[in-house]
Amino acid sequence: MQQYNVEHHFVLKSRRAFINGALSPACVEVKNGRIVSISDYGKANWQGLPVDDLADSALIPGLVDTHVHINEPGRTQWEGFNSATQAAAAGGITTVVDMPLNCSPVTTTKDALAIKLASLDGKLWVDCGFWGGVTPDNLADLDDLLRAGVLGVKSFTIDSGIDEFPPVEAQHLSAAIKILAKYNVPYLIHAELDGSNQQSAAIGCRYQSFLASRPKQWENDAIAMMIDLAQQAADQSVKANIHIVHLSSADAITAIEQARQQGLQISAETCPHYLTLFAEAIPDGKTLFKCCPPIREDENRQRLWQGLTDGVIDFIVSDHSPCTPQLKHIDSGDIERAWGGISSLQFGLSIIWTEAKRRNLPLEQVVTWMATNPARFAGLSHLKGQIAVGHDADLVVFDDGADYVITPDMIKYRHKVTPYEGRRVSGVVQRTLVRGFTVFANGNMVAKPIGNIILNKHE
Repeated sequence: MQQYNVEHHFVLKSRRAFINGALSPACVEVKNGRIVSISDYGKANWQGLPVDDLADSALIPGLVDTHVHINEPGRTQWEGFNSATQAAAAGGITTVVDMPLNCSPVTTTKDALAIKLASLDGKLWVDCGFWGGVTPDNLADLDDLLRAGVLGVKSFTIDSGIDEFPPVEAQHLSAAIKILAKYNVPYLIHAELDGSNQQSAAIGCRYQSFLASRPKQWENDAIAMMIDLAQQAADQSVKANIHIVHLSSADAITAIEQARQQGLQISAETCPHYLTLFAEAIPDGKTLFKCCPPIREDENRQRLWQGLTDGVIDFIVSDHSPCTPQLKHIDSGDIERAWGGISSLQFGLSIIWTEAKRRNLPLEQVVTWMATNPARFAGLSHLKGQIAVGHDADLVVFDDGADYVITPDMIKYRHKVTPYEGRRVSGVVQRTLVRGFTVFANGNMVAKPIGNIILNKHE
């Protein structure tokens, strides 16, 4: 790799740099971690600065993944910051935001956040922010948690699978909305409501039985409840900022769109697995495909893509939710007992670009969905998600014309499993730079972890 001078001042030039939402020829000058100028590709006089000509390789902003379960401290046998952020960098992600559960303690208090921050030394290969959590018993701690620096908070309206992170009900949601309105941060909702009121049928190893056990109606009802609570808040002159995580039910798209038309602030994300996998093709006994909400039918998948292209679904994030192979029950194929979660953090860009190309969608749109929009959502658009003067030099050199087969040996997160094993995908991350420093190149990590902690300090 090219060695830059001590001042860390250099130029990257590409005929296809993502500038102002379009790929165009440009020179990007980086000094001490920031982008300091953007000029014409043909500029020749750089007064001795190192200039790296990327030719036709795309130069895009580092992706921002606002939905990652890293699980440290407490469950580092599932995942950890060192391995997760290596995988992020290998996938062209330069900023992640860690979820508040699956770690121990869960991030529901200021003290729990401090414990998590104390565990990070020397482990971050990319920059990392944090979501806090809202449960029925921590509303009194919420102000302190927000002032400690979380970028927003998350709740479940259904069992999370973690005893320390119980679900909330309407009264808790309403109380949290009022507190959050003071800070102008999003309230992330895992939106499912179990309306069955009866014992579930046995699932065993059958994927279709699992799918039937978590119907679209659960999501639709939870989202309707959140819209109703947002409207109730608005009627009291309280502005709710509601975000639906990992949307899988395309039936809910219309309700979200109508709520926005009524002036409510409701956003939504979806994930690569909901956009590229579908229930009809999932074999029985393949527990790596289990997640909650579940991967639904192909017809539903097509409508999720339409929701994205229509702008109702705002962006795409991984929902990387790993566990040990034992908890995944890979050998027995017991879908009922397996932990629900998809491991794919490293491959999201390639997976989505492969599908986008099939749909004649441009790379610029993929970058907007996976970098620009999630950065804006997390309150980081002044530094992340764009190639712009004054922004962090979080940059990715991406060969969108190359392809590769996903194999376990290339996986950098802790457990080398993914439902995408053996899939041929388009687009190779050649190099990832975090604030101007190369941390990943040609399949390998480079130098040392230099990621920063991102905190949202409220006055």
